Amino acid sequence: MIPTPVFGIPLHWLGGLASGSFYVPYRAVKKWSWETYWLLGGIFSWIICPLVFALLLTKDLFEVIAAQPPSTLFWTYFFGLLWGFGGLTYGLTMRYLGLSLGTGVALGFCAAFGTLLPPIAKLVMPTIPVAESIVEIASSQAGRVTLAGVAFCFLGIAVAALAGLKKERELPAEAKQATIAEFNFLKGLLVATFCGIASACFAFALTAGNPIGATSLSAGTAQIWSGLPKLVVLLWGGFTTNFIWCAILLHRNRTGYQYFSSHERPPGTLISAAGTEGSLAPAPTPSARGKVPLAQNYLFSAVAGTTWYLQFFFYTMGETQMGRYGFASWTVHMASIIIFATLWGWILHEWKGSSRSVHAVVAAGMILLLSSTVVIGWGTYLKALGGAP
Repeated sequence: MIPTPVFGIPLHWLGGLASGSFYVPYRAVKKWSWETYWLLGGIFSWIICPLVFALLLTKDLFEVIAAQPPSTLFWTYFFGLLWGFGGLTYGLTMRYLGLSLGTGVALGFCAAFGTLLPPIAKLVMPTIPVAESIVEIASSQAGRVTLAGVAFCFLGIAVAALAGLKKERELPAEAKQATIAEFNFLKGLLVATFCGIASACFAFALTAGNPIGATSLSAGTAQIWSGLPKLVVLLWGGFTTNFIWCAILLHRNRTGYQYFSSHERPPGTLISAAGTEGSLAPAPTPSARGKVPLAQNYLFSAVAGTTWYLQFFFYTMGETQMGRYGFASWTVHMASIIIFATLWGWILHEWKGSSRSVHAVVAAGMILLLSSTVVIGWGTYLKALGGAP
């Protein structure tokens, strides 16, 4: 199957739509703590969906995984484990910077590290499973066009972050206290940096798992599905990190009963705060006692988790179509997430009350991000045509 970047870009956009939308179903989960619904959704994201889709669409899944050398399995799992810390600290970034600014800054770092470090690392470690080094990429016209697209993306992410900062600065003190009670730009920037670096480990895990995809391809799997088996190993790493932290919170806050009870905790029961300094989960908010919609909570947590998985289902499909410039897949993915997350913000009126200048900056950021995907697509298309240096 010949890589077709024109097909790959829309697949990445579908992945971005899934990622930018997955948290919306959680809004329908009622009277459950964060750790309760996050872990349940994560079981679908990290365990059930990867196995089901890979079993249905690939050949000899378990034989392919068993055939890998221990080093391949270890690094794919290990980078997935590190990526799990990025997912957890993403919530902490939201606490200190707010949704709009936090998303732009965290994903900006994630895009930068995840896109450029693998081809840069190939200069030092030529044997790593990356198609070309950064020098080789920059030596061709197609590569330079693709790198220009990456630069457009970084600029668009910076502009989106600026829009978030302008929005936060425009809020009156009362509104700012109500929306971001712990706003701290310096602390948030440090956390967002760690979050971005850790989250970028997903891109490294995908690279480390390339031999798994190659083995699956040799076993008879269609190229477009060949990236699914490595997600099984990678997401086990992410599950490990998130499971341990959620288990700690379930024990600390005594909220494990929520999975089985249709009633809220009876009055007089003490609950320790999850939102104290250093916590990676939002503080629990009191609500009136009453019947808990268990079926609804299970359904929407499952929908949210499945939607989250679909981002990388489409990502691995798109990556197979990007040819030797698959390194740009991460940039396109990050850009599309920010675009769709911003659109959801408009739909949910998160930008309501912002000035025209803020809306203009948001629009400029979206245009730059859209332009980046077009430029990257053009670069990969030139490469597919055999663009000369």
